[in-house]
Amino acid sequence: MRNYRDLQVCAKAHSLTLDLYKISRAFPREEMYGLTAQLRRAAASIGANLAEACGRRTSSELARFVRIAMGSASELDYHLLLCRDLELMKEEDFNRTSKNLVEVRKMLTAFLSSIEEQIEVKAKAAAKG
Repeated sequence: MRNYRDLQVCAKAHSLTLDLYKISRAFPREEMYGLTAQLRRAAASIGANLAEACGRRTSSELARFVRIAMGSASELDYHLLLCRDLELMKEEDFNRTSKNLVEVRKMLTAFLSSIEEQIEVKAKAAAKG
């Protein structure tokens, strides 16, 4: 088991989530249960799935939850685009959060690759054993 608080990707995802909560406070009231909630849920889901991943015992379970976090990051990417195009978000906020999301997605991809390499090494060692 790992401590999710030690993961740089988790810290970056958390920072992005906090930023999006602040930005979305200015969204119209009629979006409270629509886009505001979806944006926040997708952002928070990245960190939450990383935390859950770190609580799992096996590397394959860890990888599964990292993949779910990656799916949430993709969902968030669309919500950001929608917020921008509906003019709910300032262009500068969109650019900053999109850039940060790209970094999180790259970090998730690298983390997943690392886990998958570990799984492969263990599988080869077990096959030889």
